[in-house]
Amino acid sequence: MLLILITFAYNASLEEKKSNLQNSKYKLLANEMQEEVAAMILSKQKATLAMAMSLANDEKLVQDIFNKNIEEDYYKKLISDYREYTQYKNIWVHIIDKDLNSIYKSWSNIKHENIASMRPDLVSVSKSKKPSYGCSAGLYDLSIKAVIPLFKDDVFIGIIEVISHFNSISKQLKKFDTDSVVVLKKGYSEKLKYPFTATFINSEYYVANFDAPSEILKYLEKKGVQNYFNNSYKVEDDYLVVSHELKTLNMESLGYYIMFKNRESVSNLDLDFLMFKWFTFTIIIIMSIAIIVSSYLFYANRREKKYYKNIIDSSTNIVVINDKNTTIDVNRVFFKYFDGYKSLKEFKREYACICDFFVIEDGCVQKSMDGQHWVDYLEQNSTRHNKVKIKYHEKEYYFSVAVSLISVEENHYSVVLADITEQERYRIELEYLTVTDPLTGIKNRRYFNQRLSEEISKSKRYGDQLSIIMCDVDFFKKVNDVHGHIVGDNVLIEYSKLISSLIRDVDIFCRIGGEEFMIILPYTNKKNAEVIAEKLRIEVKNSNKILPITMSFGVTQYVDGEDAEFLYKRVDDALYKAKEAGRDKVVVC
Repeated sequence: MLLILITFAYNASLEEKKSNLQNSKYKLLANEMQEEVAAMILSKQKATLAMAMSLANDEKLVQDIFNKNIEEDYYKKLISDYREYTQYKNIWVHIIDKDLNSIYKSWSNIKHENIASMRPDLVSVSKSKKPSYGCSAGLYDLSIKAVIPLFKDDVFIGIIEVISHFNSISKQLKKFDTDSVVVLKKGYSEKLKYPFTATFINSEYYVANFDAPSEILKYLEKKGVQNYFNNSYKVEDDYLVVSHELKTLNMESLGYYIMFKNRESVSNLDLDFLMFKWFTFTIIIIMSIAIIVSSYLFYANRREKKYYKNIIDSSTNIVVINDKNTTIDVNRVFFKYFDGYKSLKEFKREYACICDFFVIEDGCVQKSMDGQHWVDYLEQNSTRHNKVKIKYHEKEYYFSVAVSLISVEENHYSVVLADITEQERYRIELEYLTVTDPLTGIKNRRYFNQRLSEEISKSKRYGDQLSIIMCDVDFFKKVNDVHGHIVGDNVLIEYSKLISSLIRDVDIFCRIGGEEFMIILPYTNKKNAEVIAEKLRIEVKNSNKILPITMSFGVTQYVDGEDAEFLYKRVDDALYKAKEAGRDKVVVC
């Protein structure tokens, strides 16, 4: 009878622990989902801002607004390139003049309407002259917007607005078995005149993502979507439902990003193991107290190792147990990347440690960090965002990496590597867009200003010679007027390729606006820079690519103590003198 009571008490205790662990697991997962979607939204906001800044640096855009003549085909091609070369397939571009008249919308034919009364956020940017980005709702959609003021000769002339949507985020979450419904609150939904997705819940709440599953929409209609308007989570029916609030920059609540995860997709491995552990313990008690004493220590140790093995195997990241020199254990995800091996034993026949695959790259952790072991470095710099680059079988991956000491006696560390390859590629791609001229493919004015300051600093520090060349196409306005802007653009493209092929790898070639170009020549004095400029002038004149053209060149050398602005003025003066002398000249200042 006593054994029966003990067994009953154990079972009750087991059920309670199982329930508590399950609830804790749901809470932890809900927090992770909220943090993940918040990070993805922030990342897309910054990516949208980067695209807007890239457009804002386009001299053609500034000139088009100033001339009040928007060449629509140019911007259609630009949006098409974003669609082809980035993950964002539905980017909208909105161009507004200084009086807040809408003069171009890539998604609509409505033009020349004054939108000041409808867009207080644009009024604020036009007054503050500062960029703005965040979530926003307007006449068309709930979306992510980046707004950049535009200037010509320091005079405000208009605004460029780039708009992206939530569809790429919902598609990424779908890969992790998470369905998304992006809902706009009722008050904002009522103001929509041209709803982009044309999808509503109860005809009152607008849905901003195209891939919201119909069965989920019906579920929200039945349950009442407003019941999910909170920064919390619910466990109901077959779902874990997690809500994340969407706010404007003014912290006004716009709507909610609601995520649905099927409870069956949430791993219960740790719960099943808990059942096994307590059941086994109960049987041991029933068998005899004596057996408990002798057997429990043995089995507890073995079960503990299996328990931790199950934990690391349930992770979606690579988990490695390492000492300072060798890999001791790995989880299943490890073999997803190192798929040439079926076991750790097979891996260790060829390599001692995962660090043998670290690639040397700026900003990435290496096996030795200035003489310090990589494990020690990561442990001492745990508050930083550390990453490694790994190359295996010609495939390259980026991982965020962190270590923690798990056994002082054995000097064992857990190393967790989370795959951030996609995010890194997006970052590199966006960095490329912000420093690259979209027409010619060479570097832009922003990159020129950055590199000129760096090269001046190096020249000051090490005493290296530094020269620059400024050049532009003679009578380029006539080319555009007679042959059209398309031919003019092709001239710039082809002669940019020609000059790029004639300069050194160390030289820095940039388009700084219109038909004007700059070449930074490190380790070069004025005399040799003049020789290079003369060679380029002759090659351009003899080339006849697209059209026969000539170019004028100004040359100067950096003088110790002067700043970038004064150096730029001197080379600009040299170019002006080359123009005054009849063009197709090289003038040294």
